[in-house]
Amino acid sequence: MFCSLFTLPTCHCLSIYSEHLPHTLTLLSVVRKPGSAMEPAVHRVWPRVLQRLLRRTPILPKRSHSGCAEHNAAPASARSRHVRPALLVSRLYQPSSLRDVGQDTRLQGEMTCKSQRLMHQAGLIHPSSPGCYYYLPATVRSMEKLVRVIDQEMQGIGGQKLDMPSLCSADLWKTSERWDLMGKELIRLKDRHGVDYCLGPTHEEAVTTLVAHQANLSYRQLPLLLYQITRKFRDEPKPKFGLLRGREFYMKDMYSFDVSEEEAHQTYESVCQAYARLFSRLGLRCVQVQADAGNIGGTLSHEFQLPSDIGEDRLLVCGSCSFSANVETMSSDRSVCPQCETGTLVESKGIEVGHTFYLGKKYSQVFNANFSNAQNKPSIAEMGCYGLGVTRILAAAIEVMSTEEGIRWPGLIAPYQICVLPPKKGSKVDEVAALADDLVHALGEALPHLRGEVVLDDRTQMTIGKRLKDASKLGYPYVVVVGQGALEDTPRFEVICQQTGETMFLSKDGLLNLVGRVETV
Repeated sequence: MFCSLFTLPTCHCLSIYSEHLPHTLTLLSVVRKPGSAMEPAVHRVWPRVLQRLLRRTPILPKRSHSGCAEHNAAPASARSRHVRPALLVSRLYQPSSLRDVGQDTRLQGEMTCKSQRLMHQAGLIHPSSPGCYYYLPATVRSMEKLVRVIDQEMQGIGGQKLDMPSLCSADLWKTSERWDLMGKELIRLKDRHGVDYCLGPTHEEAVTTLVAHQANLSYRQLPLLLYQITRKFRDEPKPKFGLLRGREFYMKDMYSFDVSEEEAHQTYESVCQAYARLFSRLGLRCVQVQADAGNIGGTLSHEFQLPSDIGEDRLLVCGSCSFSANVETMSSDRSVCPQCETGTLVESKGIEVGHTFYLGKKYSQVFNANFSNAQNKPSIAEMGCYGLGVTRILAAAIEVMSTEEGIRWPGLIAPYQICVLPPKKGSKVDEVAALADDLVHALGEALPHLRGEVVLDDRTQMTIGKRLKDASKLGYPYVVVVGQGALEDTPRFEVICQQTGETMFLSKDGLLNLVGRVETV
């Protein structure tokens, strides 16, 4: 096998060397040392490496008149259309500072919860002003995935997506009497003409006005469910906990219009069920609790809470039945469940990630959101509104799932699913580095749903150990180490599942079988 390389035409060999010079010269330098301790390993690895080299360069290339093979390769742009470049960790814009923030007294006072500290360390967010953050590329990838999951669930129950202005007329808010009711939380401004506006924290007034302008809305078109996922604004007096409580944030807000109170309650229940499916898909334990309607109004309201010690809401949960409620809706000294009348209420804390409201005719009456009923008479629509904190879900998931040392994502919305670690440059197993690059491409080719989900940690000046620590802190669901096991006749790879902490040694086929079951959106 060694001889076959040297029996190829000279210019053909040169093309192989020029493309793979570092690995080729490393192997040949070892081969020239008889009795070297690495000689048996090289004899095992060299045939596989050579086969890969020869597959990439034709054995019988077209001859020129000079008798030497022609090597007028296709332009790089043409080749790039067929081979997807690997995502390299060194090229990702993720200015992480993977250190112990607790040792930095300047940052210690700013980092008020685990998710904030970990997201800052990992380069996921960067503070701009109090309550406002830059969302860096990895965070945007995760948010986009979360938005796709939300879209699937909302459209699955008939939701239609739109986009409403963030800049809202004060006249609408004054008509609903919320201009004064909202108090200082509403961010207000004037244009050059002295006209009052606000930056919308929610859009009940706007969407009801939109529907009211449709003069020919029929009962056959109801229920109508309109939703958006946009930035919202709230002048929090004391922003804290990173993305958990900010002044600018992303929210999904849906608004429903029904022909009757009965059907409005059915729509309300279908949205609550969609929320439950959403959190189940994310692997998050979420509790639906009775809640106060607050300044949004309505006669029925529920919050969706993730149990957490840093939660700002106090919850009462019955251990004997399904009853649960926010303390705001009950007497705080009550200990017996009002539903089953036998269970004991246990207090805990939670992070609110969703809220639903049955509004009745609170807004539709004021803004004349009518429809033509079965008798062709105008009727006032029954309404509901339903919120999900998109950025809050992201941060809350990190808060409840992560360790103190590293982020753990809901697998479905992790920025990247797999990180491949090649050996350190110059190490004893450096000759299998090419297998890492091949593995990245093989995963994308064999499993199309993982294209764009696999990154190669090409920082080979660092040890495997240091890169493993970084990978753990960044939270890739799967980390694949190309190391000593890759020297075997059937190469094996060390595979670490970060959600479970399990480590496996798998062949390429075994790895493909494992990650082929990974769900992506």
